Amino acid sequence: MKEADLEKKFQDKVDAEIRIEPRDWMPEKYRKTLIRQISQHAHSEIVGMLPEGNWISRAPSLKRKVGLIAKVQDEAGHGLYLYSAAETLGIDRDTMFQQLNSGKAKYSSIFNYPTISWADIGAIGWLVDGAAIMNQVPLCRCSYGPYARAMVRVCKEESFHQRQGFEILMTLMNGSQEQKDMAQNAIDRWWWPSMMMFGPTDDDSPNTVQSMKWKIKRYTNDELRQKFVDVCVDQAKVLGINLPDPDLKWNEERGHYDFGAINWDEFWNVVKGNGPCNKQRLKTRNEAYDNGAWVREAAMAYSEKRAARKAAGKVA
Repeated sequence: MKEADLEKKFQDKVDAEIRIEPRDWMPEKYRKTLIRQISQHAHSEIVGMLPEGNWISRAPSLKRKVGLIAKVQDEAGHGLYLYSAAETLGIDRDTMFQQLNSGKAKYSSIFNYPTISWADIGAIGWLVDGAAIMNQVPLCRCSYGPYARAMVRVCKEESFHQRQGFEILMTLMNGSQEQKDMAQNAIDRWWWPSMMMFGPTDDDSPNTVQSMKWKIKRYTNDELRQKFVDVCVDQAKVLGINLPDPDLKWNEERGHYDFGAINWDEFWNVVKGNGPCNKQRLKTRNEAYDNGAWVREAAMAYSEKRAARKAAGKVA
């Protein structure tokens, strides 16, 4: 079939809500778009372990320590699911690691901010994981099968993480004045970076239109950001916490909350590698990769030895 006919057949399949699978024909641009999105999603899960891992040894109780360890472990699992999904598109995992470690591949800008108090762990759970859920639930209906299936479990676990963060903040807001102030300070610092997690405005997001046509995305950046704000306002009232936006108010005509201007200069500065922790995050990831070389070599040697024994009929 001609290229144009193949593309029409592909789009008809997408429009009919039939999942695209790894062995199906797909436009090269579709494949590359998915590799970029899924690998960057995987990178975000792995780098996202760092700001929270920073507090495992300093969690205020054994219960909090166990909960945080479990959450960080979940994030590692999410990275595994997503790297595996990306590999079905023809890119190998080591290449993705090299793209991350070299700074060529991006990850969510939110993880380039520091965690300076225990309340930050609650803020990340409530706001960052809450924004992630808003982004990721529609991906369960992504047109690419392996990505969509991976997101089902990821979203279930992210929902638990969000509730965990909310509970941490609720505990702090029912505590001493010092604890309340710590929680408010964390929200003051994490609110705007969380708003930036949905990416640039629709006018500055050139890939959105095509991604929605291919049903990789189901909502635009601005639509998801608005849904996030609408949900968080009511939850903040339950917490008794203030969202740091003086322009935040209900718009009866729109049926949504209006919110203030986002500092896009800060967003692009962080994306370009100039955020508070960009260099630290990449340094940590490179050190982990280099220090883990012996593990990869040992695993490969064991695999080759087992394959040789199996070929010789010595193992099942």
